[in-house]
Amino acid sequence: MKYWLVMPAAGSGRRFEGDTPKQYAPLLGRTVIEWALAPFLGDPRCAHAVVVIAESDSDWQRVAARAGSERLSATPGGAERSVSVRRGLAALAGRAAAGDWVLVHDAARPCLDPRDLEELIVRVTAHGSGGLLAIRAADTLKQAQTDARAQQGPTVACTVDRAALWRALTPQMFRFGPLCAALDAAHAAGRHPTDEAQALEWGGVSPLLVEGRATNLKLTTGEDLALAEAVLRARS
Repeated sequence: MKYWLVMPAAGSGRRFEGDTPKQYAPLLGRTVIEWALAPFLGDPRCAHAVVVIAESDSDWQRVAARAGSERLSATPGGAERSVSVRRGLAALAGRAAAGDWVLVHDAARPCLDPRDLEELIVRVTAHGSGGLLAIRAADTLKQAQTDARAQQGPTVACTVDRAALWRALTPQMFRFGPLCAALDAAHAAGRHPTDEAQALEWGGVSPLLVEGRATNLKLTTGEDLALAEAVLRARS
């Protein structure tokens, strides 16, 4: 079994403090994106990894040179995540067959546990139509309402039943052909899914939920970097 990797890394990360895009922030002797790539570049089943970068990216070449892998390349992305993912898939055209598996993983998730990656691959391969890592909602969830009379902000409309709610993570894993078709259909309709699973859902597919670890953090603010460091130190 082999698979291909697409890693969107074209975002600006506005909420992340500092002059460096979050995927290139230093983290325990590497950059965040190097940690995010490591589980895949260390897996012989990964045939090739395409990193989708901003056209103005001036940091990628340094990272690529350090990685020194023939299974790694980059391509320019777009303004929306789904556009960047589609361009990453386009870079694999001619190499990936329609029935091949493709994994999409966020460049800002440096703490993927290899055991979760293995569980995803085993479960989704058996399932056949794709799936994603996710974690069950653990907090009490409130639905907000905007009240024009409330000057302090939104108020609670109701408490949402969390029993059937999961928080989506990455990697997400789908067949190359169906994923390309789902994204093309969404874009043709003027829609931009927030993750790959949503694009497939719009086409009537029910992706498999594979329970992962909450330590698979997505870095959003500078504070998340300290949490990622703690996770990686504990793991080592």
